[in-house]
Amino acid sequence: MKAPVAGVMEQVAQGVRRCLAPNPSPMTYWGTNSYVLGQGQVCVVDPGPDDPSHIEALLDGLEPGETVVQILVTHAHIDHSPGARILSARTGAPVLAYGNALAGRSARMAGLSLGGGEGVDTGFAPDICLANGEVIQTSAGEVTALWTPGHFGNHLCFALPDGVVLTGDLVMGWASSLVSPPDGDLTDFMASLDLLSGRSEDQLYLPGHGECVTSPLARVAELRAHRRMRHDQILGALSQAPGTAEQLAARIYTDINPALLPAAARNVLAHLIDMNAQNLATPAGQLSAGAVFHFSSR
Repeated sequence: MKAPVAGVMEQVAQGVRRCLAPNPSPMTYWGTNSYVLGQGQVCVVDPGPDDPSHIEALLDGLEPGETVVQILVTHAHIDHSPGARILSARTGAPVLAYGNALAGRSARMAGLSLGGGEGVDTGFAPDICLANGEVIQTSAGEVTALWTPGHFGNHLCFALPDGVVLTGDLVMGWASSLVSPPDGDLTDFMASLDLLSGRSEDQLYLPGHGECVTSPLARVAELRAHRRMRHDQILGALSQAPGTAEQLAARIYTDINPALLPAAARNVLAHLIDMNAQNLATPAGQLSAGAVFHFSSR
């Protein structure tokens, strides 16, 4: 699949335009998708990284006379939210999101010492905090904020008219999301997938990275199955021998680029924490990123 050209505005759905940020990487695929909703007085979703050139491309891509009046952010990762500060300073538009970088974190995760913090925009603070289910009036119609933690505690999806949902990093077509505790929470991630799977009216997902997802419910089912498969793999590996998240990842992820093993280990840790809550895996000593986990037979 050919990637779009960074910095070029293109229509991807009724009332929705996309402008790709120039930040490709193994974790962002071809870069961050910034979306422009509506016409005239427009709303920008996920202005992307701290890159003034991308903000310039966004503004240059607007039609003559158009102005940015709202900025929505799906979550506080450095490839999604820092550009909001630049765009707000340029346009005066307020930034709307669920909350700061710690908002939405579960009490369980808040009480653990797990390292993590990869790519977090720690200084992120919206001008307006959005509640789950809150409706934002835009020139593209009513946009509903859906609190969907899991990849990140303050993660929101945005449901637009006509069955279009901006899914941020919760659901993407090219890869499964990183779930790295304590910012990520696998229990919450699965619950958020359940929320989307119950929305039978949705027809199109516009993710934070990669191409549009044209069979959204099928993709959600694939992601659920993928996580169940990883759960079974980890549990099977634990039943053979104890291990840390890093050791288990090396035993399970045998066919990936070694540079991605640290991210894989964070995903495994998320599964282990979830298993610990289900009394399926027990750490030797305090639960931590480096703890050795043992199989627990119930």
